[in-house]
Amino acid sequence: MAKKILLILGHPSEASFCNALLDAYRQGALAAGATCKTLYISRLDFDVNLADGYKKGDTMTMEQDLVDAQELIRWADHVVIAYPNWWGFMPALLKGFIDRILLPGFAFKHQSGKLFPDKLLKGKSLRLLVTMDTPKWWFYLIYRASQYQILKDIVFGYVGFDPIRFSTFGFIRKSTPPLRAQWLQKVTRLGQQLK
Repeated sequence: MAKKILLILGHPSEASFCNALLDAYRQGALAAGATCKTLYISRLDFDVNLADGYKKGDTMTMEQDLVDAQELIRWADHVVIAYPNWWGFMPALLKGFIDRILLPGFAFKHQSGKLFPDKLLKGKSLRLLVTMDTPKWWFYLIYRASQYQILKDIVFGYVGFDPIRFSTFGFIRKSTPPLRAQWLQKVTRLGQQLK
């Protein structure tokens, strides 16, 4: 059976290198026989503010676009998210999407007497394609890729994604067309490997 892949553009602009990375991954995955669907967060109509946090989060009215996005995540075997690293983290639009969509009952479930919740998105893998204007070596050596640790352990790992892999592309501002072409070829290969 064909692997089902959900591609999510977390950059507010579709005219971004992040979107080019998603296109490259899609080409590789389709060539490997996968079924792909794409979600552009900038096209969704939803309130990025999780009002009152999770006290109200599981009863807050879900916009239809978020209901549909949850169905796409349920459908997928593998999720690929492309986004830029802005001020040490993802854009507010993507963060708001995650806040609103990874809700109790969908992404995790607390059980009485258990310290950690049930991970309701187990069995799904994740690839994050991250662009940045920080040199890659600086991001890893000085910042210690702390953003990745948070996303792996506190966000996506918490709800069951495994494995969680990262691909870092920087620094974008100084990149040349030949270097970007190499990056796109690398991502196409990742798509062909379906990981």
